[in-house]
Amino acid sequence: MDNKTDNKRLAGKVAVVTGASKGIGASIAKQLAAEGADVVVNYASSKEGADQVVNEITARGGKAIAVQGDVAKTGDIEHLFA
Repeated sequence: MDNKTDNKRLAGKVAVVTGASKGIGASIAKQLAAEGADVVVNYASSKEGADQVVNEITARGGKAIAVQGDVAKTGDIEHLFA
């Protein structure tokens, strides 16, 4: 199997990663993007961190956006998936 194809097994998929502006969430978001997923980088308060993760993903040819939202609030969850 071709490794390039193998590495993009999530092509055409969208991943929503909560808490993705730093730490484990940021690492997960970057890995999912490396595997071909378009990534929604969710953050509660660290816009700067989320923007940095998005910039790293797009610099490597991936697609990502940052969306603010507190997953403890119904309205924010609805916004995240709108």
